[in-house]
Amino acid sequence: MSKTIMLIHGAWVTTASWTHFRCLYEEQGYRVVVPAWPYLDQPVEYLRQQPDPRLADITIRDLVDYFEQQIRTLPEPPILMGHSFGGLIVQMLLDRGLGAVGVAIDAGPPRGVLPSFTAIKAALPVLLAWRGWSRILTMSFDSFANTFANTLARDEQRRTYDKQIVPAPGRIYFQAALGIGNAVHFNNPKRPPLLLITAEKDRTSTPSMVRAMYSKHSRAPSRTDIMEFPNRSHWLIAESGWEEVASKALAWAQTNAKQ
Repeated sequence: MSKTIMLIHGAWVTTASWTHFRCLYEEQGYRVVVPAWPYLDQPVEYLRQQPDPRLADITIRDLVDYFEQQIRTLPEPPILMGHSFGGLIVQMLLDRGLGAVGVAIDAGPPRGVLPSFTAIKAALPVLLAWRGWSRILTMSFDSFANTFANTLARDEQRRTYDKQIVPAPGRIYFQAALGIGNAVHFNNPKRPPLLLITAEKDRTSTPSMVRAMYSKHSRAPSRTDIMEFPNRSHWLIAESGWEEVASKALAWAQTNAKQ
């Protein structure tokens, strides 16, 4: 079984969002690779003050191609885990036949899965931003508190926002909303096993959306499972109780990884 794990972060955050998972898995003897998105391999404060202008032009295809390149440098097919937009990337990498197994946590939806009303409402600040398609956008504290970390106490929301949140390319959200560049073949016979994880209180990738993804992906002959965690928000990879999420995700991957 693969002893290499690749963790793929989502939009608005950096590799630091995976710190808990990375440390836990490394303690268990895994080689953990956490590549930064293109143009986001800098400290949070630097990214806030001086975002690379090239970030505005990043597309979903660019991101998936980039992570494919990272995977192909590894000595073995890794266990892939992605959170939020990283969860969409994992689904698309698996569709290319990459990885030994995939775990998509509170994932962005591929084309063919409609967003829920709650998710649309959460995305409105991006979708209504002036020229958001071609700009680097920022997430306000209120948006983070209400849509990303709504189960956290107010002081913890503020600390997390200050420590974690960075600008993101608006283009990828418009592409996802319009179904541009985010398609997968739901009946793909070569797709490695996939676990979809959802959080009961998530307002960004709501449980109904993740269940819809599960229904679509279940058309493939490969193993497809879904796991729901109660009383968690979109930030379940780092909020209280993250250990349970990390442990169950890895246990499932260990059992179901493609040999």
